[in-house]
Amino acid sequence: MKLFRIVFRLSFIMFFSVSTIIKAGDFKPANSNMSPEAKALLEFLHNISGKYTLTGQHNYPNAKDRNSQFAAKYFGKTPVIFSADLGFARDGDKDSYLARPDIVKEAIKQHQQGAIIALMWHAVPPTANEPVTFQPKREGSKPDSLASVQGQLLDQQFNNLLTPGTELYKHWCAQVDSIAVYLKKLQQANVPVLWRPYHEMNGEWFWWGGRREEKGTAALYKQLFDRLVNYHKLNNLIWVWSVDRPSKLERQFSYYFPGSDYMDIVSLDVYGKDFNQSYYDSLIAYSNGKVLALAEVGNPPTVDILKNQPLWAYYTTWAGMVRNTLKKQYIELINDPRILSQEDSIYCKLITPYRTVCGLPPLATDRKLKIDFSGEWSFNEDKSVLDNMGVGFIPAKLKITQFEINFNLQKTFTEEYTDDRVTVDNLTLDGKEFKSEMRNAPMITKANWSDKMDTLFIESIITFNRGGQTSIMTTNEKWSLQERGNVLSIIQSSDSFFGKRKITMVFDKR
Repeated sequence: MKLFRIVFRLSFIMFFSVSTIIKAGDFKPANSNMSPEAKALLEFLHNISGKYTLTGQHNYPNAKDRNSQFAAKYFGKTPVIFSADLGFARDGDKDSYLARPDIVKEAIKQHQQGAIIALMWHAVPPTANEPVTFQPKREGSKPDSLASVQGQLLDQQFNNLLTPGTELYKHWCAQVDSIAVYLKKLQQANVPVLWRPYHEMNGEWFWWGGRREEKGTAALYKQLFDRLVNYHKLNNLIWVWSVDRPSKLERQFSYYFPGSDYMDIVSLDVYGKDFNQSYYDSLIAYSNGKVLALAEVGNPPTVDILKNQPLWAYYTTWAGMVRNTLKKQYIELINDPRILSQEDSIYCKLITPYRTVCGLPPLATDRKLKIDFSGEWSFNEDKSVLDNMGVGFIPAKLKITQFEINFNLQKTFTEEYTDDRVTVDNLTLDGKEFKSEMRNAPMITKANWSDKMDTLFIESIITFNRGGQTSIMTTNEKWSLQERGNVLSIIQSSDSFFGKRKITMVFDKR
C-alpha cells in the first residue's frame, strides 16, 4: 500500500498540473456534435466549478418529483438537480420501467421551471427482458440467465456482449435502443441531460461493474457511448462517468477509466459521510479539467468538507435519504453562500445564459418555495377577525393534503342540532373548475397561486334557487402561512343575500 500511495501521489501531481490550466470555455465536449443547449449547460457547470455547489435530489421512477418536493419542504429550498432513473422493475414498483413516458414529461416540466435534469439507468442485463428485479431471486436463479440488476454475467457472456454479431450483443442493442427512444424525446424538447450510465462501475455489485480487464466495464461504457452518440445521434447528453469510492485496491479508478474523450463530468458516489480527501484528490487526477460532481450521496457534504473539496459542482441526495441529515445541518449548509438552490438569486442570474440558449425566460430573482398547506388545522377564534355572523359558517377543523397540483380539502363543521358535518373538495391548483355542492346548492370552485407562489387564491360561486328565484353568492379567499408555517390565515371576502362581508379566519396547526 505504501508503494501504491507513492505512485498515486506522483500521478496526481502529473494529472493535476494539466487539469489546472483548463479554464471554463476551453473545455472540449466528449461529443463533438453536442447540442447548443447541452454545451451551454456544460459551460455553466464549468463556470461555477470551484465557486458554487448545486443542491440535487434523486427521484424514484414511479414518483415523478415527489422526492424533490419532500426535500424542498424539509429544508426550505428546491434542489437544482432533478435526478431520476429510467427504471427496470415491474408495473407498480417504485422502479417500474413503465414510468418512462411520465419521467420524460416530468423532466421537461422541471427543465422549464428551472431545474437541471440528470438521468441514470439501472440497465437490464442482456440475458433478460424487462422487467427484472433489483437483486437475484434466491430460488431458481441461474448464473447463465441473470434477470436482475445486481449479479454477475459469466465471463464468456460478457465477452459476447462486447462482440458485434452475437445474440447477446444484438439483445443489448435492442435494450439500449428502447432507452434511446425516451432520450430522443428530450432532445426534441431541447432538454439537455446529465447522463450517468453504468453508475458505480468500479463496484462489483451491478452486472456491468467490477471488470478490470481490457474487454471489461470501461469497454462496455465506450460501446454505449458509440451506440447513443454515433448511431442514435443523441447530442443532448452530457456524459457523466460514475465511480464509487476506491475503498479497495481492485476498485481503483485506473481500471475503469475509459479516457477523457468519453466523458464530460467525473462523478463519485458517497454514502456514510465517507468524504475521504484521498478520493477527491484521486478523482481530480483523472478529471483532466472536467467538472467534478457527487452524483449520488446519502448525506450532502458539509460546509467544512467543501472548504477542502471545493470543486464539487453539485451533489444529489438519493431518494428516501433526505432525513439522514438533520434539519439544523441542512440549514447550515443551504445558508452557506456557495450552496445554490433554485430560489437563490445568484443561481437565477447565473443560469440565465443557459436558459436563453434553451429558449426559456430568465428565472425571477425573487422566487420563493411554493407554500404547502398540508396538515390538520384547528380554528382559533381568539386570533380571528370576525363580524356579527359569528362562527356559524366557519369550519372548526381543516385537513389538507397537497401534492403537486392536487389539493384535497376536508372541512369539519360543528352543527348544533346533529353530528358534525364534513365536506370534501378535490381541487387542482391550476385554475380548473371543481364542481360540488354547498347545502344542496351547486358550487364551482377555482384555485390559483400568486405569481410568487407564496399565496393561494380560492374563488367560489354558489347558485341558490329559492321559490323560483336565483341568487348568487361569491366568495374569494386569500390563503397564506405565518409563524414558520404553524398558522394558516384565510382572508375571506363574500357577497351574497346576507350582504357583503370580510373576515379573517386563523387556524393553528395541530
